[in-house]
Amino acid sequence: MSNTYEVLDANVVSQEETYVRTEFYRKTYAHVAGAFLAFLGIEYVFLNTPAIVKLGLQMTQGWTWLIVLGLFMLVTTRAEKIIASTDDKRKQYGGYLLYIIAEAFIFVPLLYIAKMALSPDVLGQAFLLTIGLFAGLSAVVVITKKDFSFMRSIITIASIIAIALIAGGIIFGFDLGLWFSAAMVLLAAGSILYQTSNMVHRYSKDQYILASLGLFASFMLLLWYIIQIFLSRD
Repeated sequence: MSNTYEVLDANVVSQEETYVRTEFYRKTYAHVAGAFLAFLGIEYVFLNTPAIVKLGLQMTQGWTWLIVLGLFMLVTTRAEKIIASTDDKRKQYGGYLLYIIAEAFIFVPLLYIAKMALSPDVLGQAFLLTIGLFAGLSAVVVITKKDFSFMRSIITIASIIAIALIAGGIIFGFDLGLWFSAAMVLLAAGSILYQTSNMVHRYSKDQYILASLGLFASFMLLLWYIIQIFLSRD
């Protein structure tokens, strides 16, 4: 939910001319949108491949889901490291694609269940609500230029607690319920504010891929738990 491998530059984009900042924001959000479209395309292929759907449903059983979550976090860290440690755009896009594929795979069981339980209109509402919240929260930071870097420790602690609760639910077999999903939506919202603040205040003009990765990860976290809430009310 926050980039471990932020590469800060003395020439941060916030110190650049207005047209440079505008172009940086445009590239960043274009890459977030592109990542989401790529996610949808890959997800469509996954959901229409019976072997992947079967594997996706099996991996949610018991301890297997903990292993999957652990592997997903490793892939996330690896993708961030690839993007942050090189100026080679081909390698950066390779790291980004790796993360998108991992997101698409981990979403397979949730979207398969949602597709069975929810009508296309309701599922579409979940997507539109996520996009609307993401756009609104990002706009607040971009317009006000407020620095939300203070939220890093809050998000880190909340994330550790959330992971512990998820692990406890799997190990001891209890349902975390609607309130947990609502709390995770708040965590995702905080992460969006933090990542947008990083985009405005911490990156250089060439780090739009790294900036978009953090935003995309927060967007997907928000989408996951909004879908969970829609499923809970069904």
